[in-house]
Amino acid sequence: MLIILSGLPGVGKTAIARELARPIGAVHLRIDSIEQAIRQAAVLGRPIEDAGYRVAYALAEDNLRLGRTVIADCVNPWPLTRHAWVDVAQRSAVQALEVEIVCSDPSEHRRRVETRMTDVPGMRLPTWQDIVERDYRPWDRPRLILDSAVCDVEENVQRLRAALAGQ
Repeated sequence: MLIILSGLPGVGKTAIARELARPIGAVHLRIDSIEQAIRQAAVLGRPIEDAGYRVAYALAEDNLRLGRTVIADCVNPWPLTRHAWVDVAQRSAVQALEVEIVCSDPSEHRRRVETRMTDVPGMRLPTWQDIVERDYRPWDRPRLILDSAVCDVEENVQRLRAALAGQ
């Protein structure tokens, strides 16, 4: 199965992904880590654009074909990227569960963004202004929505596991 966690920076995607991946033994593909590795390798010489997503799509497909569950941890801001993840699942002949993680309390979201520390060496975290100005397009299809302002990480993982059990 491909579990696609989407949402703006600072909403809790990585915390949820880690807490879900451990007990189910899933592969956790984190775009932040992939993109930072590409930046540090300095192989592009130009803006990173979609390189991190392309690497993640390939890694996901390889692992899905081995029978592993994959959790994609990414902003996934546009219909184009959302469709690309679903295409990965279809090519791998597995189900996809699309999840949008939100933080419905803007003050809490801002607090998290402004106080968090990176665990990816060398990565520059986005500012609140970066997030407010980000091109994050509305969804055009159903998905599971988890609200990190309403439920803590463990509660959201439980909701996600319940959704997985219903697949």
